[in-house]
Amino acid sequence: MKIVVVLLLTACCLIANPLVAVAQPTSISLTTAPEKRKQLDPAAATRAWLATVPAEKRARSDAYFEGGYWLILWNFLLGAAISVFLLSSGLSARLRAFAERTTRFQSLQVALYAVPYVLLVFVFSFPLGVYSDYFREHAYELATQTFGPWFREQLIGLAIAMIATTIALLVLYAVLRHARRTWWLWGTGAGVLFLAIAMLIAPVFIAPLFNTYKPIADSKISQPILAMASANEIPVQQVFEVDASRQSNRVSANVSGLFGTARISLNDNLLKQCTLPEIRAVMAHEMGHYVLNHSFKLILYFGLFIFGGFAVSRAVFERAVRRWGGRWGVRDIADPAGFPLLVLIFSTFFFLITPLANTAVRVTEREADAFGINTAREADGFAMVALKLGSYRKLDPGPVEEFIFFDHPSGRARIRMAMDWKAANLPTGDAGTTLSAGR
Repeated sequence: MKIVVVLLLTACCLIANPLVAVAQPTSISLTTAPEKRKQLDPAAATRAWLATVPAEKRARSDAYFEGGYWLILWNFLLGAAISVFLLSSGLSARLRAFAERTTRFQSLQVALYAVPYVLLVFVFSFPLGVYSDYFREHAYELATQTFGPWFREQLIGLAIAMIATTIALLVLYAVLRHARRTWWLWGTGAGVLFLAIAMLIAPVFIAPLFNTYKPIADSKISQPILAMASANEIPVQQVFEVDASRQSNRVSANVSGLFGTARISLNDNLLKQCTLPEIRAVMAHEMGHYVLNHSFKLILYFGLFIFGGFAVSRAVFERAVRRWGGRWGVRDIADPAGFPLLVLIFSTFFFLITPLANTAVRVTEREADAFGINTAREADGFAMVALKLGSYRKLDPGPVEEFIFFDHPSGRARIRMAMDWKAANLPTGDAGTTLSAGR
């Protein structure tokens, strides 16, 4: 289903994570006798935290995350192959011709093209999707859902993709028909608009289609979170729990919304697997995204990427149509039959700028980390949560590896930030407080 999700984003802007628990490490005592206490060494403390993860668990998480590098390539190649097949077989042109025979209204023609297009992409991408999103997740013990409920959710996603893609293509091709010379500039605007809609409303209006949200009744959990929210002027009155454990054993949280829809939510795995200091650290990080306006910053960053994609499309699309358009049955940029070519150009562009896109996200995540540590003041809780990322994310990558493949700071980088903060902000006598995994 990953390619269908990519398709949804592609249609919105023509472009192609939660935390997971590992076994709690045993208590780490950095305490020394009072007469021998000294300032915490952040580098040594970071190494001590990382050393608590057993070698076999490190190897397993490394294998899982490194396998994801290949999935980036296979998903790109499969998506490219689907686009090439739809063009070279004439299937895309036949879908367009069917739509034209059915109605003379151009907007309805685009809609009649979009629905079977999404369905075909879903069918062609399903084998890789079921491997990567179902069998592989179960093989690494990251998923809890049986195939039937999982497949039902894929169908819900398919329905959402059909609706969103149809709306997006209606707008896009209206732009392409009426702005033949400046279509790439207007297309950028349309892409940014749909990206903004997806980022700002999906957590509030789409996520509840897959999970149930209910207020947390335990005030020992909710009140410290609401206190942090109030101190940072986040307009919420409740904290919601999400029943994510029926799908996976990953822990996650979210602070999202706009124009009166702000909501704080955390999944039930976080409540079951983490201590209160860890929960505070996670929620302060999520509040950082909200307070620092990261949704708008990411819209800006990816808006620039979308502009780049449309600029490349302007240079490539017409040349490709002049050379192969007759064979494909594609007339010009305003012809829906050429949509697979636009998808191919954009997916190639975004595949090549993967390190830049990941860096844009990683920078905002690091900012949220810094905000979260300063807000919650839970350096050890933050370090413990960073270790729990190690169940599915490589804890200690090389610098080039982290630059290319990581859209979040590595576990090592996050723990080092927490230990740097602890050394700088806690009195010398407290810098060696015992770190305990217990509640």
